[in-house]
Amino acid sequence: MDYRRTYRSAAIAFADLVSRIPTDRLDGPGLGEWTLRDLLGHTVSSALRQVPTVLADRAATLLVPGPEFYFALVRSASDEMVAAARKASTDDARVTGAALGDQPATAVSGYIGQATAALAGAGDDDVVATPAGGMRVRDWLPTRTFELVVHGRDVATAAGVPIDLDPDTLAEAAALAARVAVALGDGETVLGALTGRGTLPATYSMI
Repeated sequence: MDYRRTYRSAAIAFADLVSRIPTDRLDGPGLGEWTLRDLLGHTVSSALRQVPTVLADRAATLLVPGPEFYFALVRSASDEMVAAARKASTDDARVTGAALGDQPATAVSGYIGQATAALAGAGDDDVVATPAGGMRVRDWLPTRTFELVVHGRDVATAAGVPIDLDPDTLAEAAALAARVAVALGDGETVLGALTGRGTLPATYSMI
């Protein structure tokens, strides 16, 4: 799959979704302790706003060899690091969500334009500095597509508005989720569940 095309496709689907969210739903329930506005803020920050910054920040050393290892690294972090990261994420989500105002679709479109323009100037094998360490652009960007797909579906559920994701974009996100599960040592369990030969624990998550 073309990781650039699937990122753009996910971003366009997310923008279309945001344009159809009723304004009176923005401060209603979103995900967990987040309001819908907070959830939008997190998605914008993690999947759109940071893209130009990361792509412009080159790393000297490749540390994360594939997108699945980006997510798998979270499992190796200490409880204190995870708690601090979650607090920082929540604080950022709320600040960004508030900054989106009552017409978030306009801001989202602007962030998409900036992200895709930055991507056009990046090479596939450029090594950039991500929160997890140095990664190739072609490995890091699918983690942002994953954020758009997963949180786009969260937003759609919270807002009661459908999101239109194309098959290639969904396939890329689903395949990455499976690869993360394998990296975590859960590959056989997940494969068994997908092929009707077992079930996943009720609280299982690969993120």
